[in-house]
Amino acid sequence: MRILPWLFDGRIRHGSLSMTGPDGRTRTFAGPEPGPGVGIRIKDPSLDRNLLLNPELRLAEAYMDGTLEITAGSLGDFLTLYWLNSREMLRNPVFAGWSRLLRATQGLLQRNSVFRARRNAAHHYDIGNDLYRLFLDDDMQYSCAYFPTGRETLEQAQLAKKRHIAAKLVLRPGQRVLDIGCGWGGMAIYLAQVADVEVLGITLAEEQLRLARERAQAAGVADRVRFELLDYRGVEGEFDRIVSVGMFEHVGRDDFGTFFAALRDRMAPDGVALLHSILAMDPGIYSSPFIRKYIFPGGYVPRPSEALSAVEGAGLWLLDFEVWRRHYAFTLREWERRFLKNRERARALLDERFCRMWELYLAGFQRSFEMGSLAVMQLQFGRRRDAVPLTRDYLDREVRRLVAQESEAAA
Repeated sequence: MRILPWLFDGRIRHGSLSMTGPDGRTRTFAGPEPGPGVGIRIKDPSLDRNLLLNPELRLAEAYMDGTLEITAGSLGDFLTLYWLNSREMLRNPVFAGWSRLLRATQGLLQRNSVFRARRNAAHHYDIGNDLYRLFLDDDMQYSCAYFPTGRETLEQAQLAKKRHIAAKLVLRPGQRVLDIGCGWGGMAIYLAQVADVEVLGITLAEEQLRLARERAQAAGVADRVRFELLDYRGVEGEFDRIVSVGMFEHVGRDDFGTFFAALRDRMAPDGVALLHSILAMDPGIYSSPFIRKYIFPGGYVPRPSEALSAVEGAGLWLLDFEVWRRHYAFTLREWERRFLKNRERARALLDERFCRMWELYLAGFQRSFEMGSLAVMQLQFGRRRDAVPLTRDYLDREVRRLVAQESEAAA
């Protein structure tokens, strides 16, 4: 091996990496700063030259295929080692060249027409509901949970997330609510149960749609909650409140203006909307080629300035902006723990290569929120400046009211 050692040589400043090639020879790269000690074995000699063809993607695929084996430490340790040394790694001409190319071309790869948006949703969400049951909470919330103290269980934190969002919506009985990207229906069902509102939830994933409808029926709210297979651009009618959780990342940068204009046109004059989305603080970040190919094709994580510019362009009032900095890291840590606990069941549902891919996804995203530039934002906006009370004091009152209504709904 020549290329792989060259990629790491002189780039490890934190921790150490021992690399054993197909010929059995081992090379160790160690830095003066603390960090994890990791060992890897390369089983396929062709990986060495293939690294020139997109090194991030080829290393990920080698792990998925089992031709890159972790012999000391864990996958998490290996990813932590990469993040700790990422600045030095990007000084290598191969990594630096691919980084520039991926930044320059990512706009071309995340233009999401209605057809492409539906195809991309099916790629990720229609792989089977049984898989998601293995690592999500009981309500199947597939977005960042809210950990006010950091000691909550996943179930408690996901309920706190729904409650926090509902408080910002300032709901009143009988209002019409649009839930864009409704997932498996948990948010819509919660809003109907605790706030006595009517909800239209839309998704592009048929598996999600089927289960969401079943859950609404079982919860006894099918008369107030309706789910449809529908793109946000095809919604008609007027809504008092609009909520979208974990969907904006799939819109695509070129359609940000279209998205917020659609929300404006569907919103009542005194309406309120709440957008919950991942954000990227680093203007130079690009979509990981591994994530783009295997996990979220067509995805794009917005910068705060891009989202806010689109809100302004739609003529909407920004009413509140909140950043959750580490909550998604806590969420992903628990998802990873649960997935690994149920790994054999996941392997029986799919296969070993899928399990390795999913491990990379969960562990890699977790470190992106712990060590990288990703966070979560909540944007509250409306057509009028006085759509919500003048100060944030109302949030505490709304939360207390929702807690009481949760108890009544449970009874």
